[in-house]
Amino acid sequence: MLNGRTRTTAALAALAVTGAITLSISGSPAQAEPDIETVKARVDRLFHESEQAAERYNDAELELAELDSDLSSLESDQSRQGDALAGVRSDVRDSLIQQYQSGDLGATGELLSSDTQGFLDELSTMSTVEGIQDSLLADYGDELEAYDIRKDQTEKRRSDIKELKATLAEEKKTADAKLAEAKGLLSKLEDEQRAEFLSRNAGRPIDPSTIPASGRAAAAIKYALAQVGDAYVWGAAGPNAFDCSGLTMMAYAQANVSLPHSSRAQYGSGTHVAKSDLQPGDLVFYYSPISHVAIYLGNGLIVHAANPGAGVKVSDLDEMPYAGAVRPG
Repeated sequence: MLNGRTRTTAALAALAVTGAITLSISGSPAQAEPDIETVKARVDRLFHESEQAAERYNDAELELAELDSDLSSLESDQSRQGDALAGVRSDVRDSLIQQYQSGDLGATGELLSSDTQGFLDELSTMSTVEGIQDSLLADYGDELEAYDIRKDQTEKRRSDIKELKATLAEEKKTADAKLAEAKGLLSKLEDEQRAEFLSRNAGRPIDPSTIPASGRAAAAIKYALAQVGDAYVWGAAGPNAFDCSGLTMMAYAQANVSLPHSSRAQYGSGTHVAKSDLQPGDLVFYYSPISHVAIYLGNGLIVHAANPGAGVKVSDLDEMPYAGAVRPG
């Protein structure tokens, strides 16, 4: 388990480094004002690049939560080790005192070091403590070695996460710049053109009762469709704004299915299904590497938190580069 998360950290760091994309998209000052289709293509690309950064950040948050859990467990183990060693010292002292009082052992004062390693070294030389030496040294020595290994691994992971956070902080700045540029492009359009662009991204109303789904899938679809028109905000999971994995996570939470807040992590949370076998309620994923997720509605339609310019909407299944599908639960 630990090695798997360590590989996840390394993969995240590699993605964070390779995922950065420069912002050189603006035309020269003499270039004519772009038409609506050109602006739409640029804005969609900028929104996608921003979402990639946001989803990598979500992945890092999951990794950090796992690390916090490991550290808490390690601290508990350390405390138990201290209690165990105190018990060992007490048992050995009692045994030594009893043997000294019975005349089987000389003075004990110099044999009871307060230093942990010194104590173990001294204990290993005491042939007179019958029945204690072998079992105590073997058990405690094995536990101490395992603890040291876990401590080293955890400290290494902490260092990796620290480096990843610094990389993601820089990438977040890039993502913010891309989002600002996208909004700037939209603001340059005439009101009529901007209204046309937004209407194309507004989705279409669908009655959940018309979708052939039941159980968990029906509950998730009903919730997701009720959010159509809500805003897209990075890292949001309701009640009035969502990012892509935040929407799918909360939709399936209504069906008592727990999903992580990450599109890549959700891709591993269920049974993979072929595109030809899609059923309403399946999670569908986009791009390579995966950075977007939606809920399939049937009839070639999906509901998803699209981007900051469109919010939660209904779209065609193939509106984005398709990557795969999962059936949760």
